[in-house]
Amino acid sequence: MIGDGQASAGSYADAMPLPVISIAQMREWEKATWAAGQTELNVIRRVGGAVARRALQLTRAGDRILLLAGRGNNGQDALASVESLTDRLTDVVEVNDPTTDIAALRTALSRKPALIVDGLFGIGLNRPLSPPWVAFIEQINQAKALVVAIDVPSGLDADTGETFGAVVLADVTLTVGAPKSGLLKTAAAEFAGRLEVTPDVGLVPCPCSSRTWWPLEQDFIGFPPVRRVYTHKGTYGHLAILAGSLGFHGAAVLAARGAQRAQPGLITVFTSEEAYAPVASQLQAVMVSPWRGTVLSAGPWTACLIGPGLAAQDCRKTFEPAIAELWKNAAFPVVADASALDWLPPGETMSGSERILTPHPGEAARLLGCSVTAVQEDRLNAVRRLSEKFGNAWVVLKGHQTVIGKHSGDIHVNSSGNPWLAQGGSGDALAGYLAGWLAQPPLRGDILKTLRYAVWQHGAVADRLQATRPGWTIEDLADHLGSIAPQP
Repeated sequence: MIGDGQASAGSYADAMPLPVISIAQMREWEKATWAAGQTELNVIRRVGGAVARRALQLTRAGDRILLLAGRGNNGQDALASVESLTDRLTDVVEVNDPTTDIAALRTALSRKPALIVDGLFGIGLNRPLSPPWVAFIEQINQAKALVVAIDVPSGLDADTGETFGAVVLADVTLTVGAPKSGLLKTAAAEFAGRLEVTPDVGLVPCPCSSRTWWPLEQDFIGFPPVRRVYTHKGTYGHLAILAGSLGFHGAAVLAARGAQRAQPGLITVFTSEEAYAPVASQLQAVMVSPWRGTVLSAGPWTACLIGPGLAAQDCRKTFEPAIAELWKNAAFPVVADASALDWLPPGETMSGSERILTPHPGEAARLLGCSVTAVQEDRLNAVRRLSEKFGNAWVVLKGHQTVIGKHSGDIHVNSSGNPWLAQGGSGDALAGYLAGWLAQPPLRGDILKTLRYAVWQHGAVADRLQATRPGWTIEDLADHLGSIAPQP
């Protein structure tokens, strides 16, 4: 039996990501937990405690919290949170019949709660909602209060991300145990809000397999590894960056600053003649050279980043041949971003080398010859297709819940970040930061973990900045990359 003080699926003493699972797999997991001697009541109590902790973080002393409890376990989770909501005013509406209970809802909403906890329906909902339920949920959404949904926003299919006629609009979805596959669908994003997982609720280790994974902060404890004393800058590689053109010099600067935060041994930026002066004037430790047609694949580099800011009118003619040659022939990792993505030759590359694409959805759509909507409807499949087209390259498909993977193997969906990353230059800083890590030979043993860490750190810094200094800029982001130390 797993008690409060024992390890469970979510404590992950040996840090590992969480599997993304289906409703059927969640039921299998629950059955295994009850068979091991754990009680449903204890799990409910622990989920309630997790809901209360998140509600307290989102409110202040004296704020009013409205808890909506349906007839199932989600309702019990909501009720279990009440005892831990100290220093808050709480209203509880237990909902059995939406037709008769909507009056109680309206009365509670008239008190202007700062936060609503949605415990109406869980993953067991499998049929369209009746008109009274639709009206009930619409009343919640019209309140314009912050909403925390327990496990899944009420009215959402946790397998498909589709709706059952109406869905509670959550600001935070606190899903239990592990993410459900439907919550990662683009169609579900506007309803689920920020997806968070409360894994340590007393469930046994998850018995389910998955090809899609969700990182935990604890996955990155001890990464990057401690540097040995008897090393020097040559130990940590030399990154080349081909970036920046007239009117787009800032992308080269941000990429270089992002790379510096990964602390490779050396960084050299090659930039267009027109951008050389503004780029060089803003960088000190980074070496800057005007582009003179260097054959980058033959240089002393241990990795290369290509593309940020190569958007001036004549850039394709100037840079495409060199980028194509580098992509095909370099024996070291090459990261392609921004304009360079459109100039890559498809097909196989140097055997044993690593190639990484970092497109946003619009760029991915161009590369695949489809619409942005098609990419967003199945982001995991878009990653698979892009990787296949470009010789099984790694793909970092940016956006809400950035996806990392290849044509074959597991897919990882990033858990950090927020909408304030939607600023020009965010991707340049990420590409530089990611390439700065890949340039370091000691980190070559686990390319996937290096990619996952860079993407997670980029999002985690944005989360910290938004919580502590709203109005931050991408320059602030670049300055703070690497500053988030993962906590147990």
